[in-house]
Amino acid sequence: MGELTPYLCVADARAAIAWYVDVLGAEITYAPIEMPDGRIGHVELAVGGAGWMMSDEFAEAGVAPPDPGRGNAVSLHLTVGDVDAVCARVAEAGTTIDRGPEDSPPAGRVAIFRDPFGHRWFVNQPL
Repeated sequence: MGELTPYLCVADARAAIAWYVDVLGAEITYAPIEMPDGRIGHVELAVGGAGWMMSDEFAEAGVAPPDPGRGNAVSLHLTVGDVDAVCARVAEAGTTIDRGPEDSPPAGRVAIFRDPFGHRWFVNQPL
């Protein structure tokens, strides 16, 4: 059986960890590994069991955060219990909601936003 886990790169992993914990309600499931130069080399987070890995930028390894001047090549789909509550926290944190929250049958209640680190999230609350 396979498993697919997103591995995000961000320009400031410490700030991203704090944002994902405070705003999305994420939990740290694997503590940050700090590299000798101070960058975060690896951390794992999850929301309701849906996990992802993350690191700071490592240009020397070809690992870079999203370019804010371009569209996103990948969207992260996260199923949540209350899309409206998630969007309220996202908006309260100063992030623009690009779509929704709205009912979108048959998907359910949905919303889309781009987090402060450039990643596009599609949150979904099944009907």
